[in-house]
Amino acid sequence: RLGVAEYQQTAALWIRGILEHDFGVSQYKIHWYMERSEEMSHGAATGFKPPPGISFKRIAPDKSLALTLLENELDVAHIASPWVLQANALDRSSRIGGKGDWSKIKPLFPDRMAEGARFYNQHGFLPVNHAYIIRGDTHKKYPWAAFNLYTGFVKAKALAREKLPERIPTALFFGAEYLAMTREMIGDDPFPYGIKANQAMLDTIIGYSHEQGLTPRKMEVKELFAESTLDL
Repeated sequence: RLGVAEYQQTAALWIRGILEHDFGVSQYKIHWYMERSEEMSHGAATGFKPPPGISFKRIAPDKSLALTLLENELDVAHIASPWVLQANALDRSSRIGGKGDWSKIKPLFPDRMAEGARFYNQHGFLPVNHAYIIRGDTHKKYPWAAFNLYTGFVKAKALAREKLPERIPTALFFGAEYLAMTREMIGDDPFPYGIKANQAMLDTIIGYSHEQGLTPRKMEVKELFAESTLDL
């Protein structure tokens, strides 16, 4: 019994794909529970239904993932910080927390940093969850927009990386050491921009999406991005 915020969400896609491909746990062997109500879900907007053979339910409307896990109605849940009311920013996690005895609830991976390093070393990328979309009519009218946006994002990231050491919160006592450890583990640029640098990640997520029934076929990268950005 595994709970996710939204079945169609990218985070849930990565969870299913990694469990299946890295740990041999088939998505069909898991009972999937979703927190987000149907009217506020991606599925309602896209008309998506879980593929045949998938065990899928929504949790009770008066509960959150955290509370359901705490009450032993789930075995595993994808939760940010379950004891913080605003942790997950969903239609109900923002107002239904998981107050109670969390002493028996443990991370799936006891050493989360080691698991993160394992994934990065094995695959060569970090899972990515979001993308920017330009309306088709806007792109047709301003064909330079996608390239200019990309260039702006690259410059913004460079500025952020330059100022990162001085922006470590003072309350994070070992922040500088943590930053150095992170860079040693996954390099100075863990989030490279551009299609070429992300080809392996894009191929992986396209494959996961198709095998999980989120897309009717395996898409081509060139179908998903503006032509002006394909060589970047």
